[in-house]
Amino acid sequence: MMKNKIIPPGYLYTKGYTNYVFMLLFLLYMFDYIDRMVVTSMFVHIEQDLGITHTQSGLLVSAVYWAIVLLTFPISILVDRWNRTKTIGIMAVIWSLATALCALTGNFVQLVMARALIGVGEAGYAPGGSAVISGLYPEEKRSRMMGLWNASIPLGTAIGVLIGGFIAARLGWKHAFGIVALPGMIVAVLFFFVKDYKTVDLSFTDSFNIKVKMKKMDMVREFLSKPSLLLTYFGFAAVVFVTTSLMTWLSTYFHVTRDLPVEKAGSMASAVMVLAIVGAPLGGIITDRWRKSNIRARLLFPTITTVSSAILLMFALWMTHGTIQYVFFLLMGVTVTAFLPAAAAVTQDVIHPGMRAMSYAVAVVVQNLLGASTAPLVIGKLYDMFDIEKAMALLPFMLLIGAALFFAGSRYYVKDLEKTEKIKLQAEE
Repeated sequence: MMKNKIIPPGYLYTKGYTNYVFMLLFLLYMFDYIDRMVVTSMFVHIEQDLGITHTQSGLLVSAVYWAIVLLTFPISILVDRWNRTKTIGIMAVIWSLATALCALTGNFVQLVMARALIGVGEAGYAPGGSAVISGLYPEEKRSRMMGLWNASIPLGTAIGVLIGGFIAARLGWKHAFGIVALPGMIVAVLFFFVKDYKTVDLSFTDSFNIKVKMKKMDMVREFLSKPSLLLTYFGFAAVVFVTTSLMTWLSTYFHVTRDLPVEKAGSMASAVMVLAIVGAPLGGIITDRWRKSNIRARLLFPTITTVSSAILLMFALWMTHGTIQYVFFLLMGVTVTAFLPAAAAVTQDVIHPGMRAMSYAVAVVVQNLLGASTAPLVIGKLYDMFDIEKAMALLPFMLLIGAALFFAGSRYYVKDLEKTEKIKLQAEE
């Protein structure tokens, strides 16, 4: 039936079907982050119930990211070489079941293990989703669609933080895990029926203009020969350290520094995070438009927005209080994720089309190992040693490091883009 409909240039399927697939990807990413971050606004309840420290609370978030770090690259190979959509469906079922399992745990160790199982399910989702979007939409729309897709992260985080505290205050923290698990399972089942594009042959054109099958060392060289790609990975990690710290500890920061009820502090933190719904799509739109006149825009724009976020966070954490402080937090909520669609597009731009999921998997490993899995523990430990204000004061410096890495990567981007293999994708029948 789809053959009788008009397929626009640069698309593999009709716009309607492509947008339907995108909607499912958006919902899955949103539920991914609801399941991942619902625990953060329940820290006070879990600490009281299980008798654990702030550092151990941080471990409940870090456990998810450690599992992702361990498994994302092997799963991304399966995504690239087998089937993106079926792999995504399987992963979504696993993380939804693991979230429900958290409701049945009886002690801290069991809860950590169940949280780690959520990470097992989520390990390949970001690489798989990135590869699907990169294949389904034209290259000139890549940043824009990445921005819209990544808007699901702050939305899911905000919903998770908000409803976690709300449900925990009324029904208990275990009920929150059970309630948020169901919607993701429903969307996961729908995704098993989504079409994928055909697996891309792993070959490259050598110096004699002959197609050659890639070997393992050729794949390694594909990564190591692209400085803009490597610098983007580490820039990602620096910013993700900050965003994960905020997602994990901002509600606690408001609770402690303003002496607010847990539910109110959670809603304030959610509002900051949810403003990234503006920043991420807007960043993608601006980047794609700027790229028409400056090919380096996909790394220059993250440089600018990350520096801006550092300045706003300095004002929020170091120089202001009360309403003015919260305004700076809200502005930072817009800018801090604006880098994401452009940087994510770079991981797809300068890599062989048959390795796109693997490329984003490396980004996930680096950002989770150095950023997401480390941040909750580092901030939690500094909180135990000093106080929450001193712990959070580290964050603007991490943003400045990220901006410097993005700017360095922009100097190599054009050359890396020119030596990347160009292969036309084919739709699955």
